[in-house]
Parts: sequence; structure tokens; C-alpha cells
Amino acid sequence: MKVKQISVFLENKSGRLAQVTATLGKNGINIRALSIADTTDFGILRLIVNEPDKAYRVLKEAGFTVGFTDVIAVEVTDEPGGLAQVLQLLDRAGINIEYLYAFVQKTTSAALVVFRVEQLDEAVKVLLENGTRVMSGEDVYKL
Repeated sequence: MKVKQISVFLENKSGRLAQVTATLGKNGINIRALSIADTTDFGILRLIVNEPDKAYRVLKEAGFTVGFTDVIAVEVTDEPGGLAQVLQLLDRAGINIEYLYAFVQKTTSAALVVFRVEQLDEAVKVLLENGTRVMSGEDVYKL
């Protein structure tokens, strides 16, 4: 149920994000979701892509500082309160969320929320026990 997220550390200067996306595009890698957090000097680009191992390799070969992080992708009802229900399950279980970002699936009316949590396996267990769909990496990469 884990999804491989690519993290790319970028200097905060013009053109670096364009270089990453061009490198991925030239290698036939499709971005499924992304998030970027920045400071004055650098940014962390977080990506879910269709071929994470290949993306890691081509970005490394292009000179980028790249890492993998395990995250979970949770299907959330795309309606008011849908995200709150999932967050409350994790809160009641004492699971801390480090960060999250979301994207809408093309084929359903649900949204996908990508979570980085401290207790990944416990979070998956709690969510599944409460009827929440946690998607496998393979399913997410195919979106």
C-alpha cells in the first residue's frame, strides 16, 4: 500500500524546475502529482510519477539530488467533510501527519490525498479497518 514519492532538492533559482520537468518528459515519465515547498535558498519538489525507479535514475544521471520517500495515497470522497473524516481517523489513532497534498482522479469522483505520516504501516491499518481505500503504488502510477 506504499507509494514511492520522488523528492528532488533544488536550488531556488530560475529554470531549475523547468529542467526537472524537461528531463522527465524527455524520458517518457509522466507526473501524476506534485508539490513544492521552498525557502530562500532551496526547494523540495515532491513528485508521484508513473515510473518512480526510472525517474530516480534519470534525475540522478542529470545531476539532481534525488531521494525516495514512502507515502500513502488515500481515496477521499470529493465532498465537503471528506478529508476531515480521514484526518479524524488518523488523529484518533495518534498518527502525526508530516505533510499532505491532493489531486483529483480522472476516472472517479474521488480525490486522492498523498500523506507522509510518521507511522506509515499503522496509518494504513487504521484507514483500511475503517473502510477507507488506500491505493497501491501500482494503481497510483497508472492514473
